[in-house]
Amino acid sequence: MGRTAVLALALALLCTACSGADGDAGAAPATTTSAAPALPPVPGIEAEVVRQRTDVPVPGQVHVRVTDTGDQPFTVTAVSIDAPGFAPLPPTPLTAAFEHGRTIALRTAHGPADCAAPAGPPAARLTVARPDGAVEELRVPLAGDDLDVVHREQCAVAAVLAVAGVALTGLTAAGDTVTGTVVLTRARDDDRAVTVLEARRSVVLDVAVEGLPLELRTGEERTSAEVVFTAASCEPHVLAETKQPFLFPLSVAVGEAEPVTVPLPVDDTQQELLWDLLDRVC
Repeated sequence: MGRTAVLALALALLCTACSGADGDAGAAPATTTSAAPALPPVPGIEAEVVRQRTDVPVPGQVHVRVTDTGDQPFTVTAVSIDAPGFAPLPPTPLTAAFEHGRTIALRTAHGPADCAAPAGPPAARLTVARPDGAVEELRVPLAGDDLDVVHREQCAVAAVLAVAGVALTGLTAAGDTVTGTVVLTRARDDDRAVTVLEARRSVVLDVAVEGLPLELRTGEERTSAEVVFTAASCEPHVLAETKQPFLFPLSVAVGEAEPVTVPLPVDDTQQELLWDLLDRVC
């Protein structure tokens, strides 16, 4: 995957610091994917969903940690997530050989959160080949609450953006800075105030939004503020290894709700301007 594609994915990331506001706060419904009764176990196989550090910069990725708890070996040839609250995706093909006691973490994609879906227990759909050549399609209950966390994060952000959209416009380069405008635009017939309380830097770039807090007041359709980007780190290993160079978390509150962390969107052209800034300064 090219640099631009990787960064575009990173910018879609819903930051792990997201707060799940509820009720009249205008954030995500207080539901989880593990509230319903547990699924029946599958003899000889246990599974857990985990979001590893390497998954965080990649939207839609987790790991399914599978353990052979039986006395027979088997091979997993495909895996997918089956969880209420997430759009289904086709299975990911792979080959992972298990024997008694072995645990392997299988990288797995999950679909976007469906914030209107009822809660329910998550499962992993595994295609399993047995030593005698038999192939089974199994639905294995998933332990762990990392999918619940992802669902809350994504739905909290979606609830904020349903009230007011966030945009970055008009980027221009000048010397050791890039300047532009952060714009809040009312997105629906919801007249609550929307306030950007804080803008946090990325791994390699500082960001400063003029005159924070930036408030879209009741009755306003649009408001904006100047934003300035400057280099925060020129360390070669930081520049080479960062997977989220243009992830700028904004702390955004709707009405009296607790703030939610919403990423400032940065498109491909804007990313190139910011890369050029780093190239000039560093």
